[in-house]
Amino acid sequence: MAHGIIHSHLPRVLVVRPPDSFYLYQSQHSHKFHFLKAWESPLPLDQFLSTHARNVQTMLSCGRFPIDVDLLCLLPSLRLVVTPSAGLNHIDLSECRSRGVAVANAGSVASCDVADLAVGLLIDVLRKISVADRYVKQGLWTSKTSYSLGSKLRGKRIGIVGLGSIGQEVAKRLEAFGCSISYNSRKQKQSFSYPFYSNVVELSANSDALVICCGLSDQTHHLINKEVLLALGKEGVIINVGRGAIIDEKEMVQCLVQGDIGGAGLDVFENEPSIPKELFAMDNVVLSPHRGAFTHETLTSMREIAVGNLEAFFSNKPLPSRVMDD
Repeated sequence: MAHGIIHSHLPRVLVVRPPDSFYLYQSQHSHKFHFLKAWESPLPLDQFLSTHARNVQTMLSCGRFPIDVDLLCLLPSLRLVVTPSAGLNHIDLSECRSRGVAVANAGSVASCDVADLAVGLLIDVLRKISVADRYVKQGLWTSKTSYSLGSKLRGKRIGIVGLGSIGQEVAKRLEAFGCSISYNSRKQKQSFSYPFYSNVVELSANSDALVICCGLSDQTHHLINKEVLLALGKEGVIINVGRGAIIDEKEMVQCLVQGDIGGAGLDVFENEPSIPKELFAMDNVVLSPHRGAFTHETLTSMREIAVGNLEAFFSNKPLPSRVMDD
């Protein structure tokens, strides 16, 4: 009973599905907020929300659960959605805007980690590091003399799709490796001298590797289609640290199976966690379970930013990382 009285005085934050490391939010911030944990309730979600959350003003979201018109209709008092990630494709931003619901995300805090992974995937595919690891661990080094050669990174032409904060960090790293950079983005960035291609097919045709760093939107859904992949060519490599549906996954798998492109390094997939089984047997494909931003340091920073936005809201202060309209 006393526990409930304490909670009644705390600002309430709705959590429909827990973000990663949610237990840390609870252990470190339960004295600041009363977290309404919808997933723990035996009630159907709509019933839980109409019973417990009609007056809730804030929500902590995770990328696995869509914040769409159906959900927003059940939350008439909602004024803030906080997502402890950079990606926003799970949130209907225009619907939030029309309802006066602010959105805050993690900004660019994860950009360096995601860029590190993108470069790591590229090096792994080119130099066959994961293949070499399996080769040694399976005892093949002692029983076989031949081992397929990798490909040099220096001198590669890298096409970056999306020269935002992640794309810029990827460019910086790969320049240091002696690669040449060109890019496609919504608009040309005057502060960068890299060659700009408004057409992704042309970018692909002039690249040895494409690195996908943009966000997912209606405009970028299946942006990397069969034409783009074929333009990349039989030696070309595609790296995706953006979102899975930016690539037409079925076409990519077909191109890999038929040898129309040279390889892929993928941290994201179209229907996570389901992954096309054809990819499992391919030595020229390196897979990662959407871990681009997941380091101890960055998860801590994401949590601090999320909590900072909630604290600012309840203190009537400006949100530290409010998502602004383009």
